[in-house]
Amino acid sequence: MRPILFILLCLTTLAAVAQPPARRKAVEAQKSRQNQSRISAYRDFPTAQAMPANVAWRRDIYRELDLTKDANAVLYYPTQPQDGRMNLFTYLFRQILRGQIKAYDYKLDGNEDFSEKNIVKAKDIMDRYNIFYESKDGKIRVSDADLPSDEVRLYFIKESVYYDQHTASFHTMVTALCPVLKRGDDFGGEASKYPMFWVKYEDIAPQLGKLMLMGSNLNNAAMMSADDFFTLGAYKGDIYKTTNLQDRILTNYCETDTALAKERRRIEQELTDFQNHVWGKDSVAAEQPDSTTADSAAAEKADKPRTVRRRTTSGRRTSSSSARKTTSSTSKKSSGRKSSATKPKRSSSRSTGLSVRRQRH
Repeated sequence: MRPILFILLCLTTLAAVAQPPARRKAVEAQKSRQNQSRISAYRDFPTAQAMPANVAWRRDIYRELDLTKDANAVLYYPTQPQDGRMNLFTYLFRQILRGQIKAYDYKLDGNEDFSEKNIVKAKDIMDRYNIFYESKDGKIRVSDADLPSDEVRLYFIKESVYYDQHTASFHTMVTALCPVLKRGDDFGGEASKYPMFWVKYEDIAPQLGKLMLMGSNLNNAAMMSADDFFTLGAYKGDIYKTTNLQDRILTNYCETDTALAKERRRIEQELTDFQNHVWGKDSVAAEQPDSTTADSAAAEKADKPRTVRRRTTSGRRTSSSSARKTTSSTSKKSSGRKSSATKPKRSSSRSTGLSVRRQRH
């Protein structure tokens, strides 16, 4: 049996070698085109619906994502690629080196500019932030150990909250990303922030669909793509700027940390109030209590003891049981006093036929 298998294997090898070179090249080219078509089809597949240009309402907000927080740590670890996993910065910078995505320079005003004149090359980024690389025959090679993935601990993101009048729905979409280096000086001072570059989320969304992240600390088998992470709003970040007429950031007019936190809560509440107002939860509906509130108020009112005064045949008013208990307890305390002090005095107005009982407290 073994000799027969050996003979068949030799014949298969000879048949493959015996093919003409042109035939082998044609087969290899066909396989390459098939693989390339599958990759391009996956890359060009729309990951999310684009924001319409003629939306009725939109609010642009800039947030700061701290990667040391648990909600955002999935973008930071692992700092060095391992077991086929890498963090967001390593993945983005590799795509920039290959020319698959474009990076745009970060301006001093902090606003993104996605024009062709603002495109920055990977070599300029590495020269600016002292990233070691090797250049040979016009090609740049960078080791993963030389990338400052562990120093990128912040991200600036721009998100747009908009109302689509065509579908009568609200959406929150991330439109731009900016990795931020945190580096200290040589004297051990506090680490400073160095925003590196902007990337357009619409350009990187197909690439982020292939970057798999760990979705849970309890279940390590649960994975999610980086695009799903941003599309589902799984991140948590503080607002540091909104698009406004004065082009000011929050720290320009919030002098204290308390005022800054209060302003952030106010902006978040504005978004919630606008959405509630569109869906009909206006001030008139808010003033009318619902059935649950009305029932609880009625039950609370029923539990309270009521003081009911009834008119007796003698023309005086007698109190309810609760009032009588209070009167009896008061009379016991004042039993040692003169009896004349406890006698009721008649009112000077006899036309009503009523008497007023006074008690000492």
